[in-house]
Amino acid sequence: MISMCKKILQLIKKDPMLPVSLLAAIISLFITPPTKDLLTAIDWHTLGILFMMLTVLEGFKQENLFRPLLKLGSGLKTMITLSLFLIFGVFFTSMFVTNDVSLIIFVPLTILLFRSVKREECILPVISMENIAAIRGSLLMPFGSPQNLFLFNRSGINAGRFILHMSPLCISSAILLLIFVLVYYRREKGRRIEFELDLKPWSDDGRVRRITYMVLFVMILIVIVSRTSLWPAAVLIVLVSVLAVNRKLLGSVDYVLLVTFFCFFVFSSSITANPAIGSFLQRTVTGHEYLSVILVSQVISNVPASIVLYPFSENFAGLIYGADTAGLCSLIGSLASVINYRIYVREYPGKGKDFIKTFTLVSWAFFIIVVIPGYLLSSWSFF
Repeated sequence: MISMCKKILQLIKKDPMLPVSLLAAIISLFITPPTKDLLTAIDWHTLGILFMMLTVLEGFKQENLFRPLLKLGSGLKTMITLSLFLIFGVFFTSMFVTNDVSLIIFVPLTILLFRSVKREECILPVISMENIAAIRGSLLMPFGSPQNLFLFNRSGINAGRFILHMSPLCISSAILLLIFVLVYYRREKGRRIEFELDLKPWSDDGRVRRITYMVLFVMILIVIVSRTSLWPAAVLIVLVSVLAVNRKLLGSVDYVLLVTFFCFFVFSSSITANPAIGSFLQRTVTGHEYLSVILVSQVISNVPASIVLYPFSENFAGLIYGADTAGLCSLIGSLASVINYRIYVREYPGKGKDFIKTFTLVSWAFFIIVVIPGYLLSSWSFF
């Protein structure tokens, strides 16, 4: 019994998000007893996309397919330019491949590059700013994030008008991120950096694996952008392809992150299916969409919060502006933040508290600045 308790405590210390999400899922099932509808309410699409990306990008890592990006980054001469390259790499790619995917690509690159210049103390502040970049860059496009896609499809507005209304938040966020970087490195004064990075050439025996992973990556991007309902076939293709070229790769996938997401989806689906909670939301949301979605997102994250609150909302602008701001408040506010957290603690086990502390400080500094302008913009009707 004592040894089991020690193992549980070690697990909580190493990765507190997993037991928290698991406990939340179990409690929610007592609040709303599980039914067949629960299985259909879980966001299997997001889980499928996440599994494919984690698998293929792990293959990228093992086969050194990030070499071109690493070479490009290692050509930069200061921490300011390197950080801007990485942060705005996240900012712009998130518009087209979603905020989750952009973090999966760039956060490991950040850790590797900062290690190579012996500036690991900068990793947490910069990946916290990358988290902001993913959330605020992705808001520009209808398909930049799951909540944008859901609300865009339900609203019936055209893409041009959507982008027009989201552009003030996107542009101002880019300017603010630039200011954050300059303030953070204010004492650098042009200090040069030197990389100790071993960019090994690609081996001939890994050619088939590299081609396979690159083809699969393109396929996944097409699945994301096209929003096809054939994504289960894509998951099967990834699984079969990896089994054919490198079955050991499947043992390296971050299943803890997948289980954490699954637990959060069970929690959100169970909570929102409760009639009493639905009745409460119907009475309180109308006229307070901006604040409501920010608060509810801290419990069930911004994607399910958007889905739950949409039927009770009259102010579409308040709902979508709030959903795209909610991720700045806490790890739970956006599941993209959970991905960022998980990538970091895999590299630095036992430092989850350090991540949460830095993430919270940086995100709240940004949130305090943007929350009021976002509220004022919420009166600008999309229709």
